[in-house]
Amino acid sequence: MVGVTRTAITARRPVAGIGLLLLTAAAAWAWTVLRRDDMASPDMTGELPAFLGTWTIMMAAMMLPATAPAASLYARTAPVHRTPRLVAFTAGYLLIWAAAGLPAYALAFGATQTAATYPAAGTALAAAVFAVNGIYQLTPLKDLCLTKCRSPVALLLHYASFRGPARHVRSGAHYGAFCLGCCWSLMLLLTAFGVMDLWAMVGLAAVITAERRLPRGHLLARVVGVTSLALAIAVFWVPSLAPNLTGGGMTEMSLGH
Repeated sequence: MVGVTRTAITARRPVAGIGLLLLTAAAAWAWTVLRRDDMASPDMTGELPAFLGTWTIMMAAMMLPATAPAASLYARTAPVHRTPRLVAFTAGYLLIWAAAGLPAYALAFGATQTAATYPAAGTALAAAVFAVNGIYQLTPLKDLCLTKCRSPVALLLHYASFRGPARHVRSGAHYGAFCLGCCWSLMLLLTAFGVMDLWAMVGLAAVITAERRLPRGHLLARVVGVTSLALAIAVFWVPSLAPNLTGGGMTEMSLGH
């Protein structure tokens, strides 16, 4: 009976870890929905600190559902103190995505300002964004990073060699770097759709989670790449495919105004 009880408790622990991260993601999504109007305002998107704070919450909402199984598995590599390990790993992971907000801000600012000043350039910029994502989705580097994210066991074994009080944060940051390598070009699409566009966030989060969790995630990544290349051509005839760069979404992200 004791053995059965211990087995049941052990079986529940990974579910509890995943549940904690999914609850965090749900809270981030709720904040995003409730603050949608504020996010679209100049005060929220025009200043770098406000942008980085919002960006980090967005990344928590979008990325934690796909990352929860790996983070929970990392926490289970120790018999005790699993929750602190989970929290520290997640903090390191989100730190990488928070840092990615710096180039995201620069790219979004530059692209939006260019499109606003030179409207004819907006469609060309949108085509470039779609093309960059399409090409990267088909590269070996994307495939490698996606493999690491889908099957993180080898990485978790490597993390066992980390030492020091910050080892759990370092492990999360290391995993986050592979995640960033897997998903940065998908996040680039927000430049075309609107960095603070809720439906674009939902769609990209669904793609990212499906790439990680579905049995044919690698095939899906290639389908997304080919689709993105098709959008790079189609946007010249249908500019509304990239509303943030072609006039339809300028109010969605009025950086600097």
